[in-house]
Amino acid sequence: QVQLVESGGGSVQPGGSLRLSCAASISILNSGPVGWYRQAPGKQRELVAAIFGGGPKYHDSVNGRFTISEDNAKNTLDLQMNNLGPEDTAVYYCAMVLNGEHYWGQGTQVTVSS
Repeated sequence: QVQLVESGGGSVQPGGSLRLSCAASISILNSGPVGWYRQAPGKQRELVAAIFGGGPKYHDSVNGRFTISEDNAKNTLDLQMNNLGPEDTAVYYCAMVLNGEHYWGQGTQVTVSS
């Protein structure tokens, strides 16, 4: 059973930064694609950033502001978020694909407001 635990969410003013971290119970190095999704109120869950196919991929709306990275020694997946705006307000979820199964963390709230 894979467990993913997110941390690092919170409230920040527009233009601020947050760093999310996801601790995995298994080796990220041996997993399939890993990434971060978000879901805003009344909207569908969307992929924000992921690592697969040899490199990071980003949603157009966060490209240049967010950076996804993995620490294989610690089995963590981080998301550095800079220049945050109100449109980034959402619950952020860590996700992993392993042997064809999708695993999700419990989510962490990010709120951007003045």
